[in-house]
Amino acid sequence: MVLLEFSVAPVGVGDSMSSYVARAVDLVAASGLDYELHSMGTIVEGELPQVLELMRQCIEALAVDCQRVSCTAKLDYRQGPAGQLRGKVDRVRQQLNRLPSA
Repeated sequence: MVLLEFSVAPVGVGDSMSSYVARAVDLVAASGLDYELHSMGTIVEGELPQVLELMRQCIEALAVDCQRVSCTAKLDYRQGPAGQLRGKVDRVRQQLNRLPSA
């Protein structure tokens, strides 16, 4: 399983990018992969080819009407079962003696 944290952003479109981000998040949601959106990007969980293909689709979706697209990505490849998207955070919270997120 792989966790991919990534963000895509158009360059040169002004201060507000939320409509472009929403375009990418629509693709993420439609992928069927487990994901979490946060203020600086999105984390998706899946097999390596799936998450890389999804990132490519998001970049190309913005490039349709943007001359330049910036992308940052961080990948955690780990053999084993799914469920690490929330499992990693829950294990840290347990170490802190806090309850897992709902």
